[in-house]
Amino acid sequence: MIEFEDVSFDNLANIKVIGIGGGGNNAINRMIDSGVQGVDFISINTDSQALKGTLATKKIQIGSKLTKGLGAGANPEIGKAAADESREDLYKLLQGADMIFITAGMGGGTGTGAAPVVAQIAKEVGALTIGVVTKPFSFEGKKRAKQAQEGIEKLSEFVDSLIIVQNDRLLELADKRTPMVQAFKMADDVLRQGVQSISDLIVIPSLINLDFADVRTIMSENGAALMGIGRASGDNRAQEAALAAISSALLDTSIDGAKGILLSIAGGDDLTLFEVNEIASIVTEACDDEVNVIFGASINPELGDDIAVTVIATGFPSDYSKKKKKVDKDSQDEDSDLDDDDQSSEEDEFKFNKLDVAFKIPNFLE
Repeated sequence: MIEFEDVSFDNLANIKVIGIGGGGNNAINRMIDSGVQGVDFISINTDSQALKGTLATKKIQIGSKLTKGLGAGANPEIGKAAADESREDLYKLLQGADMIFITAGMGGGTGTGAAPVVAQIAKEVGALTIGVVTKPFSFEGKKRAKQAQEGIEKLSEFVDSLIIVQNDRLLELADKRTPMVQAFKMADDVLRQGVQSISDLIVIPSLINLDFADVRTIMSENGAALMGIGRASGDNRAQEAALAAISSALLDTSIDGAKGILLSIAGGDDLTLFEVNEIASIVTEACDDEVNVIFGASINPELGDDIAVTVIATGFPSDYSKKKKKVDKDSQDEDSDLDDDDQSSEEDEFKFNKLDVAFKIPNFLE
């Protein structure tokens, strides 16, 4: 068993994890409960009551003059205005950071509206900025989905990499009897895994260590990023965990085509170098020959006989950047064609399960 001396985080990269709105604040709580180390947690909300329930040591109520602490009312414009009102406070809070994670559940008011503003400030202070967000479940309605899409589009302009998890895909990991509350907890936990899989590679002593420069190389590729998670035990656990990660229900597409791969491997005390090599080989073989792959391997006794593999694939061209290029390239004479394309793409984007019921999102999720 390899032993490490107690680690001081004072000389490591300054990493801030910012949870915005109800979903982001819930994700922060889950990270703290899970023992995520070496990062500075900050909760941001327009709802003063919701902030009292967060575990973060740093909390900031934005837009106190505008909202009077009563929330954004599921209106992203109010969320944005609230962040703009508190821009100076946010700037001071983010100064000195080397890396900033921005996590939120998109579709509501505060997270959707304020996240792009916070990301813009994060870039202004010179931090590597990574967004980790969820898109709403189908049953949350078309309006919330449309707001989420617009918020993600704005957020993508200011982050180095953006990991988007579609909550509907989580349903593929659950059974039909999964309670609704548990489904939302699953979404919060995926946000936690997205952040922790990256931050742990930097701040936790490992068998194979990465430093901040390694992570910056991969995560500054710009564009969309995908996350896959696999976990397995038994004789073929390495192969099964690796294959599960690269074929994860969370992935929108295959990892072939990514410009960079960040691979996190964790296992119990019996994790072998052969297993690490097997996992790395399976993942790299699924990628383009030119992809830049960096990985870290760590020991986590709590995993027992399990091996956990997380794959972050970066550098995919986002639909938003494609859309911008198309607009720049096309002439004004093709405006009507563009409108038709946008309408059809929106129809494709928002094909939801039809539920003829009224569904109100709880305030703590907005």
